[in-house]
Amino acid sequence: QVQLVESGGELVQAGGSLRLSCAASGRTYGPYYMGWFRQAPGKEREFVAAINWIGGSTCYADSVKGRFTISRARAKNTLYLQMSSLAPEDTAVYYCAASTGIVVPTSPGRCDYWGQGTQVTVSS
Repeated sequence: QVQLVESGGELVQAGGSLRLSCAASGRTYGPYYMGWFRQAPGKEREFVAAINWIGGSTCYADSVKGRFTISRARAKNTLYLQMSSLAPEDTAVYYCAASTGIVVPTSPGRCDYWGQGTQVTVSS
């Protein structure tokens, strides 16, 4: 089992920046990928970014490329999402996820573990 706990979500003005963190515990040697998803009210959960936990290769949704950066600190078992140039459409609950699969988890169904989510609200 892997436990994931997100933090860092808050209210921010459009154009601002925010960094989310996700602390992993438990069998943290298991996941091949970790990533971020988000879910806005009335919408489906969508992929934001993912990173190979060992190699560090990354993948981003087109909507966040150039604005968001995913990274990890393996020694701390912590995942990060640095978000900049935030816009109101980025408002959502952001979830940390882990996958034991070998395919980049660009859909929720490919993830095995989830955090409880952290709210990000961007005001215009």
